[in-house]
Formats: sequence, structure tokens, C-alpha cells
Amino acid sequence: MSVSYRQPGVVLTDRRFTVPLDHADPTGETIELYAREAVASDKADKNLPWLLYLQGGPGGKANRFVGRPAWFGRALEEYRVLLLDQRGTGASTPANRQTLPLRGGPAEQADYLAHFRADSIVRDCEAIRPQVTGGAPWTVLGQSFGGFCTVTYLSLAPEGLDTALITGGLPSLDAHADDVYRAAYPRVERKVAAHYARYPQDVERARRIADHLLTHDVVLPNGYRLTVEAFQSLGIMLGSGEGSHQLHFLLEDAFVRTPGGHELSDAFQEQAQGLLSYAGRPLYALVHEAIYGQDARPTAWSAERVRAEFPRFDAAKSLAGDEPLLFTGETIHPWMFDCDPALRPLRETADLLASRTDWTPLYDPARLAANEVPAAAAVYHDDMYVDTAHALTTARAIRGLRTWVTDEFEHDGVRTGGPRVLDRLLALARDEV
Repeated sequence: MSVSYRQPGVVLTDRRFTVPLDHADPTGETIELYAREAVASDKADKNLPWLLYLQGGPGGKANRFVGRPAWFGRALEEYRVLLLDQRGTGASTPANRQTLPLRGGPAEQADYLAHFRADSIVRDCEAIRPQVTGGAPWTVLGQSFGGFCTVTYLSLAPEGLDTALITGGLPSLDAHADDVYRAAYPRVERKVAAHYARYPQDVERARRIADHLLTHDVVLPNGYRLTVEAFQSLGIMLGSGEGSHQLHFLLEDAFVRTPGGHELSDAFQEQAQGLLSYAGRPLYALVHEAIYGQDARPTAWSAERVRAEFPRFDAAKSLAGDEPLLFTGETIHPWMFDCDPALRPLRETADLLASRTDWTPLYDPARLAANEVPAAAAVYHDDMYVDTAHALTTARAIRGLRTWVTDEFEHDGVRTGGPRVLDRLLALARDEV
């Protein structure tokens, strides 16, 4: 039974759907999907086209908006919007340390999680679309990993799409995870250099914290073991519009003087654990590298292996000399499953996913080359999370796709740019500019 309720300027309706766990076995096990339907209050009785929003991640639930902020308000001017909690996230059937043991042991858990990639998400969308739109195609807006899913949608089921809009999410069609991370580490280093140029005082602050972590065993209040590598991973913040400023504010009061000497402050530890914990999005850690698996080659903890090719990210070597400490970016490492209590029980499951050799292709280059769906993509210049060169190569491979390349925003431009990003993409897709 659907439940409707109101927020300022918006009518919301909770929707639930049942879909196969494995779409190749439609009579087998099922899971539940949750989505929130939204329509502007003054258009609630109108027959409007639909826009499906696919959140970034993987493993990210749909936005929980209050009112009509950012792109959402622009979309509500002409669409009914469906905010989908992709399988395993949010209020959909969860996949985490508490629920995965219901599957059995690590092998059964890994087999289950192999169904949580973009191809399954797209087939979920196609399974629920007739119930939502009555069978009409819909416009899809994909942010980051949601953009990856949108390219998969164009590959697997373009007949379900009226328009495809992508923000910061054009994936390489054929790169292995190793290729992705070899391109990523130099990009991250540029972002770190830009941060230190903006906040030069953070060079010494970061070195001091790293030195403390190399010589002390620090366990955060939630049980997270704060190693120097974990501290470096806070660099993931540098890919968002406000991330550099937020990192600066985190570092500026990291230490407090105590009777036993200087220690990391409770305030710093509280903030750090909120930023580092994957308790709210364990799928991000579990299947992150699997989103780049498309053949028999295992991902094999790619980000960790490739990091060794970039010795400047070695904290101990930086501190032994006078080099600034380098933060890292959007990478998942095996040590995270030792440090994070939300991931610790899933370490063996993660190892099995990393060694998997039966990944199937997520994109169809021939079908993309023959694309007829109006499509537009925002490509953020020097995006920390998605390689710009990879994105533009893919853009050229999708027939009719129009791109807007901009350095006005970081990866989260669709959020920070108000209605402008969605406005621009709609205009491009409609050939209005």
C-alpha cells in the first residue's frame, strides 16, 4: 500500500516493488526495492512525464530531500520524480554485516553480492517502469555511479529511455580497474597539491597527525582503528565542492593538550569516525572495484596494488623526509575491512569478490554507437573521481551524446550548482543550445 504525505511544495509517495534477485531467474528468489515518488504540490493532479534519479555510489541510497533544493526543484517543474534506493541500499532489502550472514558463509555472500552491479540495477528499473509509468519511457538522471548505470541502461534497454542525462559519470567502456586507478592517483595528487596551496598551514598539521598515528595505536569511539592509511583516505573529501574547506576545518583543531601530553581531540575523533565509517553504505566498500570488472580478470584489490606504483603516497617515506603527506581518494583497500567494525565481519567476502573471474560486460559498444536516445553529460574538468580522458573517450563512443565540459564545479556539481546543471543538460539533450 502506497503512503502519500507532504513537505513544503512537494507531495511524496512511498513506493515498494518486488524484483528478482537474479533477473536471469525470474521465478527464483526476490528482493524488495523502495522508491520515493515526488511531484510538485501544484502539479499533483497533472499527467506529467517521469524522471528517474540514479544516485552515485555504488551503495548510495537516494537523496532524502526536504523541500525542493538544487536540481530537484528544477526537475519538479516538469516531471514526476522517482528517487530509487538501488538494490541493497536505503529502505530496499539491505545488504550489510547484519543481514548478509542470512545468506550463509562468505562464498554464498559473495555470490549474492555479484548481483548488485549496474546491470542488475538497470534490469530492476525496467522491471518497475511499467508499474510506474504505465509502460512509457522515462528520463533518467544519473549522478556519478548513477551515470555508469545510465550508460549500462543505454546498452541494455534503450527502449526504456526517453532521455539520458549524466553528471560526472561517464565510465570507461573497457578499462580494467588497474587502468582506472593508474589514472586516478596522479589526479588525486593534483587535488592534494591544490589543497595545500589553498591552506599551506595544513602541510604541517597533516604531517603531525600522520606522525602521531605512526607511533600510537588510536581506536576511535566506534571501534574504528585509525591508522595513517585510514587518515590519508580522508582525501576523498577533496573531490567535492566544499571538501577542501571541510578537510581544513577538520585538521585545524586535531590535537588537545592533556595531562599525558598532546592527544587527538575527542572532537577530531568524532568527526573522523563519521567520515571514515562505512556502516551506512557497506556496499560501497564491498562492490566498488567490481563496478570495473567486465571480463575474466579479477580486480584483485586493484587500488591497493596500484598504489605501490606511486611511492609518494607512502606516509612513512614522506615523514622521513620533508615531503608533504599525500592524501588518497576514492579507493577501497583490504585494510579497511580490518579497521572498520562495520566491514570487519565481511573481509573474507570482500576477498572472494576481489578474486572473482566471471564478471560480464556492463556496456555494449555497438549498441552505444547506434544510440538514438537523446543524451547529454556534464563532464567536470579534472574530476577527482572519474577520469576526464576516460569520460570524453566514452562520450565520443555514444552516438548523439552531447557534452558540457566545465571547471565551474567539482564532482558534486549537480548538488552545488542549484538548477543550472540540470537546466543545461536538458537544453543540450533537446538541442536548445
